[in-house]
Amino acid sequence: MYNLKKRILVSGGAGFIGSHLCERLLNDGNEVICMDNFFTGDKSNIVHLLQNPYFELVRHDVTEPFWAEIDEIYNLACPASPVHYQYNPIKTIKTSVMGAINMLGLAKRVNARILQASTSEVYGDPMVHPQNESYWGNVNPIGIRSCYDEGKRCAETLFMDYHRQHHLAIKIVRIFNTYGPRMHPQDGRVVSNFIMQALENKDITIYGEGNQTRSFQYVDDLVEGMIRTMATESSFIGPINIGNPNEFTILQLAKQVILQTGSKSQIKFLPLPQDDPQQRKPDIELAEQTLNWTPTVQLEAGLAKTIAYFRTFL
Repeated sequence: MYNLKKRILVSGGAGFIGSHLCERLLNDGNEVICMDNFFTGDKSNIVHLLQNPYFELVRHDVTEPFWAEIDEIYNLACPASPVHYQYNPIKTIKTSVMGAINMLGLAKRVNARILQASTSEVYGDPMVHPQNESYWGNVNPIGIRSCYDEGKRCAETLFMDYHRQHHLAIKIVRIFNTYGPRMHPQDGRVVSNFIMQALENKDITIYGEGNQTRSFQYVDDLVEGMIRTMATESSFIGPINIGNPNEFTILQLAKQVILQTGSKSQIKFLPLPQDDPQQRKPDIELAEQTLNWTPTVQLEAGLAKTIAYFRTFL
């Protein structure tokens, strides 16, 4: 009996998370089409996969229709850091909304199962802590972060409507702060910012007093959660939180980075940017029950691997 490989499309597959997902899917014995326009993705993230005969790289913008015969789609395409998604906010929201429409249309045509990489940003600056999937969020629809927050919220709406109207097999995962090797060193995210500043012995810049909290998950844990979500029974569609519930203040993170890098950096406090969430922590009870999933890589170990990666840029 033949072992039939799944043919899987990963939009945004050359990005930080997408490249790790492509690698894992190949290692699991699948055929992978990596689609990316390289706005924030980088060919260096997937160059080591190009020799694999079951890996295909396609330069394509998700805002344009795409045709392929596939079994599953992971829709990850979208700038995900404030520096990148605020650079061209109209392009960002087009990527989220039109990209979702194009990927959903492809899934409908070929009867593929499709997973939307949504975000904890749909919860905005939450008034509920920790955040569970039933919380509707507290989002400013006209702020500087809205192109990303509302774009992802609209994408969730589209996924649900395609499911209701066309009975499409969908999955929605809400991704919380994720870090690890292949993060862009200038993406403006707090982990990459702190590590690069520490390695260069520059001031570590904290916005506000550093009391705002985040929950950081290592990329391998996220990929495992996404794959388990895709494999659930068709009756389960989500949304489902995938994140590490261990909560740290930004100040605690800065001190941990200084400790692990052996840096001489000092901490510098700057004004808090608009609409910056004060708390962010996932309630992962649904993931624990439905996926039998909990994160396994804690911050100290994950930072060590990430710092080792960033040292290669120096």
